Formats: sequence, C-alpha cells, structure tokens
Amino acid sequence: MSIRSAKKHKNEVSINDPIGTDKEGNEISLLEILGSDPEAIADEVELNVEGERLQKLVQKVLSKRERLVIELRYGLLQGEAKTQREIAALLGISRSYVSRIEKKAVLKLADAFTETLVH
Repeated sequence: MSIRSAKKHKNEVSINDPIGTDKEGNEISLLEILGSDPEAIADEVELNVEGERLQKLVQKVLSKRERLVIELRYGLLQGEAKTQREIAALLGISRSYVSRIEKKAVLKLADAFTETLVH
C-alpha cells in the first residue's frame, strides 16, 4: 500500500521545496519565484479545480438546451455573458422560458456539485 501511495504522490511538489540556487548559492523555492501570497495561490488553484469540475458537470448533467442557456448566460462560450432577453431572441423563445431553463439548470448543477463533494 505504501508503494502505491508513494507512486501516487511522486509528482507532487511543494511550493516551499527548493528548486535551485541563486547567484550566491542560496536555495530558491517556487514560492519565491511566483512572488505571491501562499494563500492566494492555494485559493487560485482551488478555484481552477472547482471550475474544471463544474465544466465537467455542465457537460454530464445538463440537457443540450440547458447547457446552451448556461453557456450563453454566463459567457462560457465566448467570454461574454448574455442577458436572458438576448438568449431568448437567439433561441426564438420567451425570456420567461429562458429564466425557467436557467433556474432548473442551476439547481441541477448545484445538486450534482454537492454530490461530488460528498463522494
């Protein structure tokens, strides 16, 4: 079991581990090169991981129409978020229907996201 664990963590690197030396022979860590607060780095990594998890859930959990509404509404396709009215015009449906689709999709994603955190 410990061999598997060692293999699993073989490629993990701490931001405090030395990665080289400077001109005077002092050890340099990844943290020094990044020049940022360790908590800010950890928060950014966590945000990226959660974002990736959310994108996978969007693909897995939502119907094609729900996915399109969410991608348009939150700017996941082209980086520009659209209003419900704009989405309604694009899809040829009412704004209130877009609102219902969005609400249902967000609830589905919230449930699925919570479930992945539990498991």
